[in-house]
Amino acid sequence: MKAIEKILHYLGSMTALTLAFLVLLIVYDALMRYLFSGGSLALQELEWHLFDVVILLGIAYALKEGAHVRVDIFYASFSHKTKALVNMIASLFFILPFSLLLIYLGVDFVALSFAQNEASSNPGGLEHRFLVKSLLPLAFVFVSLQTLRDFLEQYRIFRDPNLALDLEKNSSYEAGENSL
Repeated sequence: MKAIEKILHYLGSMTALTLAFLVLLIVYDALMRYLFSGGSLALQELEWHLFDVVILLGIAYALKEGAHVRVDIFYASFSHKTKALVNMIASLFFILPFSLLLIYLGVDFVALSFAQNEASSNPGGLEHRFLVKSLLPLAFVFVSLQTLRDFLEQYRIFRDPNLALDLEKNSSYEAGENSL
């Protein structure tokens, strides 16, 4: 479980750096376009590809940090044991099947793109589009790993609700509690 946490921590850092680079690229592109009437189609496509990187690689990190969307109207008042049960059900019946489906479908999607050596249809656009498309199944491999990690942690809490009190003292509990 520590290895998964470490991988996702680095993934989050890499995503943050990619986002910073994306912001700089957008500023450069906007300045070139509006101040100097120039610009590059390849740079505009690169912006979209980097946006894909940020979104796809950020999903698992957001899940790890509990920074995803959830309706807390009822959840906030649940006991630790009930929260753990809800999280386990969500992991097994929603997040994990969806992730495995996207991995399964994504591999063929990437293979077809690679076989066709898919590139931009725009003149001056980027080549090797399969590289960014390969992030789809890869991202959901990370989501699956994080979901399994969360499931195991929630199972431990379900079996021993007092463990949740101990984990609350550590900052890592919030990521496990918010795994829905």
